[in-house]
Amino acid sequence: MERIIVVDDDEAVLNHISKALRVEGYVVDAANTGRKAIEYSERSFYNLALIDIRLPDMEGTNLLTALKETTPKMIKIMLTGYPALQNAIEAVNKGADAYITKPVKMEELIKTVREQLRKQQQEMIYSQAKVAEYIQTRAKELEAKEEDFSEKKKT
Repeated sequence: MERIIVVDDDEAVLNHISKALRVEGYVVDAANTGRKAIEYSERSFYNLALIDIRLPDMEGTNLLTALKETTPKMIKIMLTGYPALQNAIEAVNKGADAYITKPVKMEELIKTVREQLRKQQQEMIYSQAKVAEYIQTRAKELEAKEEDFSEKKKT
């Protein structure tokens, strides 16, 4: 079951989004400051974060960087009521995976969350396959070295 953290200082937005995501079957935690979000992410794993671009204690783009430190593979989606091109560019440059404007259209938000989590799942499967491939190759290399060593011992 995927875990999501929603970070927004507007209690109504925070509650509305959290409730909608829970109805979709996600485990959801809510934080109304960047500091709380960082604390939560240090204690728990989250697949995805929905982050307001303007928080009372920090800019959402700075929170992107902080969350990358606690959970590098976490999907980060910026929410903003200030849809300026500069905000979008800064968010993407600091690691946002998507950008949604407020007022949030819940269907768009749910669709974006699903898409991003699907991509994350595919990347995880791909990574696991690459690790398995590496292990198999490395095992063959070690077997070959062992055979070479045994041959040298015989002579």
